[in-house]
Parts: sequence; C-alpha cells; structure tokens
Amino acid sequence: MSPRRSYDQYCSAARALDAVGDRWTLLIVRELLAGPRRYTDLHADLPGVSTDVLASRLKDMEREGLTTRRRLPPPGAAYVYELTARGRELLPVLDALGVWGAGELGERRPTDALRAHWFALPLLRALGEAGAAEGLVEVRLEEGDFHLYAGLPDDGPVYGDGPAPGEPDARLVLDAGTCAALARGETGLRDAVREGLVEVTGEGTAAKALREG
Repeated sequence: MSPRRSYDQYCSAARALDAVGDRWTLLIVRELLAGPRRYTDLHADLPGVSTDVLASRLKDMEREGLTTRRRLPPPGAAYVYELTARGRELLPVLDALGVWGAGELGERRPTDALRAHWFALPLLRALGEAGAAEGLVEVRLEEGDFHLYAGLPDDGPVYGDGPAPGEPDARLVLDAGTCAALARGETGLRDAVREGLVEVTGEGTAAKALREG
C-alpha cells in the first residue's frame, strides 16, 4: 500500500488533515455514526462516490485507526465497517463543521441528493437546545424515516436509518425545509412545534419537553 500524502507540517491541524482531509472521508464518518455499515450501504448513501474511491478511503481510514472491518456471523456473513473510539471522536468535529456550513443550505438545487438521516446531527443539536436531548427519538420526513439516540451512551450509534427499534420516547413529523431552517438556526425546535411545523407525539421526556415548551 502506497504511503499517503502529508502536509509535512509539525502542526496538529495539519496532522488532522493528513488523516481526514481527503474528499469523502468525513462523510464516511457521518454514515458510520449510525453504527456498523456494509460497503454496499455506504455506497448507496454516498451518491457521487466511485467504488474505487470509497474502497481506497476505507482502507486509509482503517490504516489511520479510524475504522475497523469485521465479518458478521452467519446468516449475514457480510463484512461491515465501523468507527473506532478514535473515529467516534470526530463527532464534535462534524457537528462544528455542520454549524459552520449551515449558512450554505439555501434552496435545494435540482442536482442535490438528499437522505433523510443527513439531518440527524442538526436535529440532535436542536433537541439539545430545546432541552429535549434525552431518549430515543423517531423522525419522519417525506424522504424517509430515521431515529436518534439523544443523550444515550457514547459508545453506541448516534442515529439509525428507518423507524426506531421499539417504542420511541418521541416521534417528530416534519419536512426537509423545516430541518434546514433548524440547521441554519432560523428557528428553534420548540418554536417550530408551536408554529405547527413539527408534529410531536409520545410520552417520553423529550416529547413532553417539546410540547410544554
């Protein structure tokens, strides 16, 4: 395996970019925050990446100690990729990058791909700001369903695709436009609930906090 290019600078920011500065790397981290993923699932949720580039990035990330690869037991018998503890430490980096880039979320362009779970980190942030960051939260958008693990142990997934496994503490129904407004900080989650932009059901702490806000 050929060595990766380096900035060759004795600087922590440069060293970090040596590890995660390649195109697609941080977006792979975003996908793996949902827990172990198969290569085919990663490829499906990273529209625009070639198979060669994705395979190369995954090898680089494994070499950098950001991910591991393991084989599922039968009947699955497929390989999955997952973040290491060091890889999970990139969560606040991705979150900060999302905050910084939120202003770039203008009108959705015709060429823009969208997966519902790409709003997971902004919605986790919005739940925290609303004092509702606790429990399992199911989110329903026209583009699909996903669920969030708000305030739960740090060593598990941050979110997951599809409906919540089991009864969630809260269910949120909203649209992508409202998600984008929340990400940009143009409204808060409690305000969006009051204005009828977000429908909240459930009897958990998060649901009650949002309804009583």
